[in-house]
Amino acid sequence: MTRAAELLANHQPKTVIADKGYDSDELVATIKDRRATAVIPPRSNRQEPRKYDRAKYKHRNLIERFVNRLKHYRRVATRYEKTARNYLSMVHLAASLVMLGVTVNTA
Repeated sequence: MTRAAELLANHQPKTVIADKGYDSDELVATIKDRRATAVIPPRSNRQEPRKYDRAKYKHRNLIERFVNRLKHYRRVATRYEKTARNYLSMVHLAASLVMLGVTVNTA
């Protein structure tokens, strides 16, 4: 949470999707200052719950599951490649295999 604004510093997003852990008035104000939409569900203890786009928030789950599948490939998960170019190539290869439905033998 303390690094969220720093993560957004070099980007100009249209939408920022995050989980309840990032629900703070300060972060939402930072997102709005960058002319982006905050899609962050309010915490259950909030006095006045903020509205958010539930349909967009559901897509976050798809992205998280895809990243989890990428991490099944050890070279991607441990960043085995030394250069950024080679690492990106491995991410592309792993993403292609995930999209094709190729399973990883973990035995």
